Amino acid sequence: MLQFFSFASQYYCMNVFSDRIQKLAESETIAMSQKSRDLKALGHDVINLSLGEPDFNTPEVIKNAAIQAVKDNVSHYTPVPGLVEVRKAIAAKLKRDNDLEYSMDQIVVSTGAKQSLMNTVLCLVNPGDKVVVATPYWVSYKEMIGFAEGHMIEVQAGVEQDFKITPEQLDAHLDQDTKLFMFSSPSNPTGGAYSKEELLALGEVFKKYPNVFIISDEIYEHIRFEGDHFSLAAIPELYSRVITVNGVSKSFAMTGWRIGYIAASKEIAKACTKMQGQFTSAPSGISQMATVAAMEMNPADLEPMVKEFKKRRELMIDGLSKIDGVVCNRPEGAFYLFPKISSLFGKSHNDMQINNASELSMYLLETAHVATVSGSAFGADEYIRLSYAASEEDLKKALDRLKIAIDQLN
Repeated sequence: MLQFFSFASQYYCMNVFSDRIQKLAESETIAMSQKSRDLKALGHDVINLSLGEPDFNTPEVIKNAAIQAVKDNVSHYTPVPGLVEVRKAIAAKLKRDNDLEYSMDQIVVSTGAKQSLMNTVLCLVNPGDKVVVATPYWVSYKEMIGFAEGHMIEVQAGVEQDFKITPEQLDAHLDQDTKLFMFSSPSNPTGGAYSKEELLALGEVFKKYPNVFIISDEIYEHIRFEGDHFSLAAIPELYSRVITVNGVSKSFAMTGWRIGYIAASKEIAKACTKMQGQFTSAPSGISQMATVAAMEMNPADLEPMVKEFKKRRELMIDGLSKIDGVVCNRPEGAFYLFPKISSLFGKSHNDMQINNASELSMYLLETAHVATVSGSAFGADEYIRLSYAASEEDLKKALDRLKIAIDQLN
């Protein structure tokens, strides 16, 4: 029997919608944030540890650049791949910070790194193409690959190996039919960050498979606590096959400005520009001019924010270590922890039975009023994701609530 629902005083049959939208899953991170907002609206004191958003304000020098852009009437259409000024600034940043040489026509500026990723996947992946993904993966990778009708193959790495895949694992999952590999470092959801030596070792494997393109998601580049950031595209033999994805949302506390970018071969950049030209065209010129100021900032100016995140990381790890049944490592970057909680499966409290990470996240939201995200959203159901992009006061309260809620499971 067909199901009907009411919308704008009209009745629509569910089968009027395309297969692609019906197959597309809602983002679990966004869904959990909405549930926490709903509880707040009912008067509950909810601490939201589900958001991947810095709780810092955009630096003044960046805001001033945007204000000046408004005064200068940068309010018209801009070239689809971005303003010349912003692409030159990105190229200069890549040379300064990553020792990467890119010309202006190798860079495409998009409405957030999410669009940069989607553009690239749609430009490279045909139906049935194999796409290998380091797992746990960022929540949208799976849906992007599915939307392009690719075949996703996961390479699992758990807390025991700090969520980083080994060269042996990579070699076992790549073959001559693989089209694309995707990973992030530092990682969302785990905070794990590959060292230069680890990436060089993975690079040796990629050299054996010249048909494989690589998306290197580096959006958390500057939020790193141990070691220096290294870009996979800096390996000369891989340069033409690596699509480096970055943006301003995380490192520069500019989530609402909606700017991401890719640096890639001219051919891939041209394809992404063609794709973007039919969907959104260029992002806001005001945001682009603000991005110029962000690219010109000295990365050392971001240290106060990074030090604060590191302090919060230690606070969270210390607190979680005191909760029975929770296993947590010490990630090198970003602002997430990804504790293993599978030992809690099978336990219950009152009428709430915990059989998986999704049920635990819902239990913690409803009982402790702490919003987390189930690891199932990231391909790892034995874990939950906690963001420590919240005040120290809120983190302490959240830890107390989590301990009480988990301790009462039996």
